[in-house]
Amino acid sequence: MKKYIAHFSVIVLVMLGSCTNDFEKINVNPVAPVDVQPELLFRKVLFDFADQMSYEGFVAGNLLGQLFTAIDFNLFDRHSLTEAQYGGNPWAFLYENLRDNEILLTKSRSNPAYAVYEGPALIYKAYLTGVLTDLYGDVPYSQSLKGKEGNVTPVYDAQRDIYLGKDGIIENLTKAVSVISAYKGAQALQGDIIFGGNLSAWRKLANSLKFKYLMRVSAQENVAAELAKIYAGGDYIKLPSENAVYQFTASQPNNFRMSTARVGDFNLFIMSETVEEILTKLNDPRKQVFFRPTANNANVYKGLLNGPDASKLSISVGNYSFAGRIFREEAGRLKANFLTSFEVNFLMAEAAEKGFITADAKQLYETGVTQAFEYWGTTLPDTYLKTTPAAYRLNGANPVEQIITQKWLANIINGYEGWIEYRRTGFPKLKTISASLNQNLIPVRLPYPTTEDALNNANFRTAASKTNNNSVNSPVWWDK
Repeated sequence: MKKYIAHFSVIVLVMLGSCTNDFEKINVNPVAPVDVQPELLFRKVLFDFADQMSYEGFVAGNLLGQLFTAIDFNLFDRHSLTEAQYGGNPWAFLYENLRDNEILLTKSRSNPAYAVYEGPALIYKAYLTGVLTDLYGDVPYSQSLKGKEGNVTPVYDAQRDIYLGKDGIIENLTKAVSVISAYKGAQALQGDIIFGGNLSAWRKLANSLKFKYLMRVSAQENVAAELAKIYAGGDYIKLPSENAVYQFTASQPNNFRMSTARVGDFNLFIMSETVEEILTKLNDPRKQVFFRPTANNANVYKGLLNGPDASKLSISVGNYSFAGRIFREEAGRLKANFLTSFEVNFLMAEAAEKGFITADAKQLYETGVTQAFEYWGTTLPDTYLKTTPAAYRLNGANPVEQIITQKWLANIINGYEGWIEYRRTGFPKLKTISASLNQNLIPVRLPYPTTEDALNNANFRTAASKTNNNSVNSPVWWDK
């Protein structure tokens, strides 16, 4: 027996020796990619955000902005934001796309053949960062995306520094304009699903985003001179043909995600009472695009107050309006919205109204409304801008409220944007919800995810202490 054991031991030792020789070579997949071409990476980050954020905007952003109501599985709609059931936690995919975009940016700077990507990558970095910090406030930024360098616990940067500091949102957009203007290479921009490789269009987007983000901080910083410079330069998105959008397809794989969701999931989201009242007051025909008439009465559009407690209410869904056909049966008409001419015109109308730029606020507002109707394929009634409450300053109307309300309506595909602008301006006037789990307060930020507490505890705790223990009622810097 000892003889056999000895022989077996020798065999095991030989096998172990064989397994450890060239271990790395044996355990490398010979067909797995070790690098990726920049055009494929660029396409990936653009589409992934378009796909995921349009879904997030539908299922979570539009609840916070009170464009939709959720009739069940709706803890998020009742403002328990740590218990998101459909969306409500964009942190992970925002950082994933920031990481991949950073790889693209590094490639553009290290290989002259890829230099054409530097400007768009800087713009996209600023854009993704803006979305992230506007939702959460202070976030990991200057030390983030450095896992390969050994830093897996980045500090949280102050939002003001993220906006205005070195390598911040505004600086990156300024750099991007210079980089694009100076590019003389022959290499075309590939993988661009937004502008088809048009660098001039990317430069217009950079200037438009810069205007937008300067307006976002305008209550805290004196930005009038910078806004006036952008407006005077004229190199920004003005026309619908210049929109930064991605056209979804009617079928998979490049479709709007909710269009192929289970019908039970899709039908959880119905018209809110807030949007019903505003659309009705305006006599706005987009009501028929955004929503469906009730099943019980084809002539009626009916909304429900946000945040119902389904366990205590008897809700007959036939009495309420589901989301419109454009989000499902006709979703091939739908576009993922990065930034549009109507939003830029509304931003400039607000800037003119507040005296930041010298321009005709009424004309900019009316252009924005006209383009917003066009965006949603709806005919603008002749009386809409003359005799309805949408008419600028009619009967002493608050022009800023009119501007923001129109932007809120038109951005229904970009739902978080309406909630962010409500936090910045107080418009439109949202309602106290039906069965609040947040002390009848409307949240003013998303909470940091629990993964941060587990994986980046010390820095998470520092950031949480600045937001009243990660409270959704603690305003971000530009909102204070």
